[in-house]
Amino acid sequence: MSCEIDIAGRKVGPDHPPFVIAEVGINHEGDVEKAIQLVDAVVAAGSEVVKFQCHITEQEMVPTDMTPGEISSEKLWDIIKRCELTESEEHDVQAYCHEKNILYLSTPFSREAADRLNDMGVPAFKIGSGECNNIPLLDHIARFGKPMILSTGMNDLASVRNSVTAIKKHDTPLALMHCTSMYPTPYENVRLGAVSQLIEEFPEIPIGLSDHSMNIWTCLGAVSIGASVLEKHFTISRDWPGPDTGISIEPNELNDMIVGSEAIWQARGGTKTILADEQPVIEFAYATVVTIAPIRAGETFSKDNTWVKRPGTGQILATRLDDVLGKTATRNLSADVHVQSEDITDFA
Repeated sequence: MSCEIDIAGRKVGPDHPPFVIAEVGINHEGDVEKAIQLVDAVVAAGSEVVKFQCHITEQEMVPTDMTPGEISSEKLWDIIKRCELTESEEHDVQAYCHEKNILYLSTPFSREAADRLNDMGVPAFKIGSGECNNIPLLDHIARFGKPMILSTGMNDLASVRNSVTAIKKHDTPLALMHCTSMYPTPYENVRLGAVSQLIEEFPEIPIGLSDHSMNIWTCLGAVSIGASVLEKHFTISRDWPGPDTGISIEPNELNDMIVGSEAIWQARGGTKTILADEQPVIEFAYATVVTIAPIRAGETFSKDNTWVKRPGTGQILATRLDDVLGKTATRNLSADVHVQSEDITDFA
């Protein structure tokens, strides 16, 4: 069974370079010109995909005075309302992404937002952790038949199984993202072991990491254990105002994550064998058995006249020195010559 999905022709899975999602989210704070600047920065950093959030505040929540905890003292309703882009503005940002040849994705937070994005022709849906157990919304989106990338923060394995079942009953392509919904996430709470657990539990589904820890280290670590998708919040500068700028990576960090994750992807796997391409180094780096003093025919090889030196072009490797010592020479040998098997009496 193939463990990959296809997003606008880009194969995503363990047999392909990591799919790195730069999440602008709502760091534009509802300013479409700022959103365009962020797209430019993501493109300049070398990313192939940028992701926004599609908020229609009245459709995703009831009026509330709730604040998002330690993230901000501002009312949640006010944050979301302020950071909305209009439908027209979202079309403009998407069109600009197409112009810049970068993949545009967005996360819906309501049925109406999902319908809007589907009408916009997005090639896939990125689903946030808050909607992981929102089975009605997952079912609604899965019916579009487009690939879904589902973050799983605030949900245990049993809950994730239910979500996968709800999506897969429509044969909808799916990738899963381990996530910890803490902002920022302390390293000890990232739990990369959960990436491995999801890979084991869902071998037919590409698994990734949506990370809120500071810097890019945990994302790089996730690639080494099999993560196929990476997601980090992105901003041009953490000095910018914005709901998620404090936990976002900047352009140089995004570039490092893209380059580093592909390098680690190329490096992972394999077994401890000797490669044919190592032979040139073997020839100068290995030690082989040599004489260190003249030896006459019939004389015994000993540590006084025989040892191991480079280069490794001799016939008898250093590992066989003990097989040589104590035996006698079949002919006269000068110092600093490689000892050959025919130079040794009864050498097998």
